[in-house]
Amino acid sequence: MIAILDFGLGNLKSIQNGFRNLGHEAMITHDELSFKDADGIILPGVGAFKDGMDHLRKANFVPHIQDALSQGKPILGICLGLQLLFDESEEFGIHKGLGFLKGRVKCFTGPFKIPHMGWNTPHIKREIPLLHGIREGDFFYFVHSFYAESEDEKIVAGETEYGITFPSVVQLGNLMATQFHPEKSSDAGLKILDNFAKLTINAKRRS
Repeated sequence: MIAILDFGLGNLKSIQNGFRNLGHEAMITHDELSFKDADGIILPGVGAFKDGMDHLRKANFVPHIQDALSQGKPILGICLGLQLLFDESEEFGIHKGLGFLKGRVKCFTGPFKIPHMGWNTPHIKREIPLLHGIREGDFFYFVHSFYAESEDEKIVAGETEYGITFPSVVQLGNLMATQFHPEKSSDAGLKILDNFAKLTINAKRRS
């Protein structure tokens, strides 16, 4: 079973429906008690970084995310969920994130319209299981005003251009994330969700 964390800032039903349409069990989780039965964790999110961290702490999700990570359970961050994995954000001041990935979240600047909204493509830098079957040039749906600047280029599996080049797919061990919304990205996005679900099945078999 895949747990989709409900901390008040995510497009949860669309993610759940995406998994269910693919034949995978996914449950929207409102409290930490459901973590023990989950084989994989989805950390979704839209909105402000500080609000996201405040909601995660209030729901007491943070230590359970840490436990799931240490147990080798696959974890997928989506949009704000990707940004929260990093050390800190510059959004409306400096705010600490989960700190699983080294780097800072920054605001887009320059002549391009902000937020970055609509269809764009990730350039695939390295093959990872989450991107199995995804082709160079496949389009995904983005909506964000901030991006992550990683200190470790090795975690960047895909990057996207929008005035600058920013990480749009990251992966470190069983921790992975996309800046785009797979649940809003048609067949290519469903492939991402299917790949993640298969990762949870394989991880469960190994445990």
